[in-house]
Amino acid sequence: MAAPICLAAAALWYQRTGARAEAQAPPAVSAVTDARYVGSEACVTCHRGEADEWRASQHHDAMAEAKAQAVLGDFANATFTYAGTTSTFFKRDGLFYVGTDGRDGKLETFRIKYTFGVYPLQQYLVEFPDGRLQALSIAWDARPKQEGGQRWFHLYPTERITHNDELHWTRPSQNWNFMCADCHSTAVRKNYDAAVDRFQTRWSEISVGCEACHGPASRHVEWATASQAKRANAPDNKGLTARLDERRSVSWIRNAASGNALRSQPRETEREIEVCAQCHARRGQIADGYEAGKPLLDYYRPAFLSSPLYHADGQQRGEVYDWGSFLQSKMYANGVTCSDCHDPHSGKLRAERNNLCGNCHLASKYDTPAHHNHQPASAGAACAACHMPTATYMVVDPRHDHSLRVPRPDLSVTLGTPNACTGCHKDRDAPWAAAKAKAWYGDPPQGSPRFTDSVSQPAIARATALADLDASTSQAAIDAVAAAFRDRSALVRLGALRALARAPLDARASMAAPLLSDPLRVLRIEAASLLAPVPFEQLRTSTTFTRAAAEYVESQRYNADRPEGRVNLGTFEGNRGDMASAEHDILGAIRLDPFFVPAYVNLADVYRTRGRDADGVRVLREGLGVVPDSAILHHALGLALVRTQRTGDALSEFKRATALDPANARFAYVYDVALKSGKVKVQSSK
Repeated sequence: MAAPICLAAAALWYQRTGARAEAQAPPAVSAVTDARYVGSEACVTCHRGEADEWRASQHHDAMAEAKAQAVLGDFANATFTYAGTTSTFFKRDGLFYVGTDGRDGKLETFRIKYTFGVYPLQQYLVEFPDGRLQALSIAWDARPKQEGGQRWFHLYPTERITHNDELHWTRPSQNWNFMCADCHSTAVRKNYDAAVDRFQTRWSEISVGCEACHGPASRHVEWATASQAKRANAPDNKGLTARLDERRSVSWIRNAASGNALRSQPRETEREIEVCAQCHARRGQIADGYEAGKPLLDYYRPAFLSSPLYHADGQQRGEVYDWGSFLQSKMYANGVTCSDCHDPHSGKLRAERNNLCGNCHLASKYDTPAHHNHQPASAGAACAACHMPTATYMVVDPRHDHSLRVPRPDLSVTLGTPNACTGCHKDRDAPWAAAKAKAWYGDPPQGSPRFTDSVSQPAIARATALADLDASTSQAAIDAVAAAFRDRSALVRLGALRALARAPLDARASMAAPLLSDPLRVLRIEAASLLAPVPFEQLRTSTTFTRAAAEYVESQRYNADRPEGRVNLGTFEGNRGDMASAEHDILGAIRLDPFFVPAYVNLADVYRTRGRDADGVRVLREGLGVVPDSAILHHALGLALVRTQRTGDALSEFKRATALDPANARFAYVYDVALKSGKVKVQSSK
């Protein structure tokens, strides 16, 4: 069998624990498997109050046809100049248009087909003949003028994004069909045809409607309109696809001594939280067809708490939405659900300011200077200011960190992480804040989460630690991974699988094989990917591997509109010995997105396994022609040059890779060996 191909392709992200809460068993799904989507208007007759609240919500306005009542931006021949291009926004015959730079950099006129979002900014979508919708990077600031709004602005204001940049609005990074659609409309089906590189994306409802959260409603409508006799004999679920009833008959009982509340009965499922996580999580989609109530991890691959998405202590850094943060919190561990704080129909908080927190935390203990050490009603006295500090995304959109943590300026001193204190007191530094916190609350401040000291509590934190663990380093590491495979949490098992990426093939086979039949698809396909290079014929021909491998291939073909999907598929095929298919799919990734660096690296590795290192050198140089400052491309080119006996040229490539990424220990080591020996004995760019 051919040597394993390096796993350089990026995972599919985009576009959100106490012992009881960390259990990740699949949510209960009703027996209503043949229900159809009927649209939100079918719900209005019986649920008028909820419908009125929904119509005023951002969910309702998540996407709309570009008509006068939906468009907020100034299209009265307004202009905006960025990176040397002046774009013009105008109306003609009742339709909305923009004159801006197209994919070739030349000015063109594009019709605005849809609005996207509503507040604090609104984006606009342009439809292309191949069915793809692209989001303009010039957006409308929907905030009031006195807050700096009512203007056009660019989403990358400090950069210079032109037509030959991967972040340009016409390129895959700004593609609606993959990046945005699943969360801004209801029952989206991407419908990408790789053979002709076209989309026929469809939805049941253009915005986020009732059925996005409650599932297809035809059976429920049938129940609601049936005779009294038929309704009396109907199943208890009333035709509902997913019953979001985890808060029903539940109360929060406050303890006067602690000042905190306890749930009257444990939360036993993840249904509601997973329904929200479909969109309010940083994740990659692995399959079409998610419906409310189905297991989240059958359709999505979640991001862990890793850099650059999160800071070292788990605080939000990149645009991670809320789910990954919330899973770190004591609130989640103690049974809080999203709708304990947020009204699910209006999207608004259930109470304003500190009154919301006061529903569970006694104001006499917490909403007082004795606790927060600030003047009453001041900005520093707000619970959210300290426990849910904001980070601003998309230039104008501040979002609260939902890990609800205790401020730790002492960690800012040791780790360089942000803290709520200096976030407000910008004229002060972390040592000052740490000294204040020590004086007020002790050393260190007592609170949670604290897994920078010990990754031992929230499942997502333990999963992250496992994913960052190299299981090939020691027997202790192998033992830790083996124990994690017995964990109740699917996230922990997923982290354990990722830890096996560099483990010996026999260790992969013995530990990952049982997960080929895990109840959750994301674990089955991760196991199949890990086991693809394993040469044991008995394993590779087993029914469980064959089925999981087919699921993996299907998931990557579902994402064949993305270079990641094609590279992942090509890598999988190469690891199974099908080098011709591997070359075909990875070349397809380069055609889709010439800026996707892992495609060049993995294609060069395919050529290496076929004894075609000269072709590997050629393709790596082609990649550097597009992305000249890619450290990994320079490093991979150096390795390929060594294999073609051009050690002098290789040395300059290793030097360049180290200069571009001085923190990469692997690059520094190889360059050092090259300097000392004049040659490097390597077989793979892995």
